Amino acid sequence: MDRQVRTQGMDQGKRFSRRDFLRLSACVATAATAGCQADTRDAASGLADPTPCDPTRWQKHGVVLEATESWEGGSVQNFTCCAEPLERGGWRLWYSVCEKREDFNIAIAEGVPGEPMKKFPAVCTPGEPADAPLSIGNLPVEWKPVQPVHVLLPSGRHRLYFWVHGPKIVRYLAAESDDGRRYRVLDPQRAVLYHPSDRAAFGVPSPDGLLIHKQPDAGRPADEPPAISRQISNDATNLYQLPDGSFEMYSVALVPVGKDDPAYVAEDNAPGLIRVIDRYASADGLHFDDRRRVIAPDSADPSDQQFYYLAVTPTPRGRVGMLGHYRCKAQTMDLEWCYSTDGINWQRPRRSGWLARGNPPAPDCYGIYGNSRLVLRDGRWHLFYTAVNSAHNGKHSYGPPRQCVMLATTDSIWAG
Repeated sequence: MDRQVRTQGMDQGKRFSRRDFLRLSACVATAATAGCQADTRDAASGLADPTPCDPTRWQKHGVVLEATESWEGGSVQNFTCCAEPLERGGWRLWYSVCEKREDFNIAIAEGVPGEPMKKFPAVCTPGEPADAPLSIGNLPVEWKPVQPVHVLLPSGRHRLYFWVHGPKIVRYLAAESDDGRRYRVLDPQRAVLYHPSDRAAFGVPSPDGLLIHKQPDAGRPADEPPAISRQISNDATNLYQLPDGSFEMYSVALVPVGKDDPAYVAEDNAPGLIRVIDRYASADGLHFDDRRRVIAPDSADPSDQQFYYLAVTPTPRGRVGMLGHYRCKAQTMDLEWCYSTDGINWQRPRRSGWLARGNPPAPDCYGIYGNSRLVLRDGRWHLFYTAVNSAHNGKHSYGPPRQCVMLATTDSIWAG
């Protein structure tokens, strides 16, 4: 899912040992909890130490979204995307078209899972947004959007966040809309986040010392400022608005390690880099000044453990996290349950897959990638997730490589 990152040209003096890495992963707790539609059975249980339901309590409902249109190119994913309930059992599923980089796009599908769904790709234009079911304007030509996150603001306006990929461009943008159909990018030259491979990040080290390009890009437009160090992140991002109107965002930091470090895995698509989770806080959802390390491997984890993403669901008892549990040597992705009362201190009681991957050649036999949050509807928790039948580095698959969206439900996300 993430771009293959080349480590040549990195500042060798800033490589971290695993001991330094674990030390820097310590964090301080100071944030507010979030509310949501209550699961009254769980809220009433009053358990002092929350633990997850057993994986056997999940019921899988099979594939609910796969590539059927020529513009989808054979591969779809809903990684980090929203699932929104509609009337009469329907859903609106935001998703990405992601087989070839030149054809990347975002789309929505509407309908009842298990039945044919209506699909609408985003119409992207450099000028004003087009009159279409989903359109994005003020987006430069050749910039391709993926991984959308939709937020309904208190003002009634809609905000859409997404990563864009283009020539020397990998950045996280925000767009807004009055009608939830026609979005306009607020400022393509000033992003919320930047990948280390973006031209604005050339010459700017990340907070962990990652520097892919040592010199600034000579071709960067004069009106485009360089990235700020705290804005540099990998491209797996979930963003939420809290009850007080502020925003929190969880994205992935890339921490360099040397070849002599036990965490170094040569067969990974980004050897020499460890993926960990940082939390950002912001008053307006556009300028994130507060960045903290919140989840990283510790002494109880195997040496090849990495964390690919964190998706968060607010509940009356605190935040329930779906953590991308990535085992580098096996090249598998599981969904790990975690829990926090403040978004900063996270408990990981299970440290393994919460929703079991399927047996080969099932669509989800190699990897499960969660969407942006769980949804409680009609007394059941719904999880729409991206299923993958191939290794993360793409070197092995059970049958032709495939990405599709599956659905699983459970009566409760808690033990007991």
